[in-house]
Amino acid sequence: MSDQTIPVDSTLPHRATRIRPPVSELIGFEVTEAADGHATVVLQAGTRHSNPMGTVHGGILCDIADAAMGIAFASTLAAGESFTTVELKINFFRPVRDAMLRAEGRVIHRGRTIGYVECNITDENKKLIAKSNSTCLVLRGDQATGR
Repeated sequence: MSDQTIPVDSTLPHRATRIRPPVSELIGFEVTEAADGHATVVLQAGTRHSNPMGTVHGGILCDIADAAMGIAFASTLAAGESFTTVELKINFFRPVRDAMLRAEGRVIHRGRTIGYVECNITDENKKLIAKSNSTCLVLRGDQATGR
């Protein structure tokens, strides 16, 4: 794993776009890009990510999608804003074992209060493994404090 900083636009106000999330240590993913409503997370998936059937556990796929979408959305926040995810959905299209996975999150809609984000997870052959989406709620003032 690399150090705590990731290559992003340093003018972005929210810390979620600049600091590697602690969960990345647990899962083993890297944030490789984050700016302007887009983020990319990569994971070298292996046996440590497997479910009892020997394929990558769906929760791992959901984790990298959630990270990519959350960081993408965080890149749209103004100073003093934060957010929370209020809904997340994922569809699994094919099983995967040992593979370099790429989760690309992108903000589709960013309103004043609600945002909608999508993510495609692909393998090193650009095959679609899973697709996810989430709805985010923008927080301001006391609601955003400490988040």
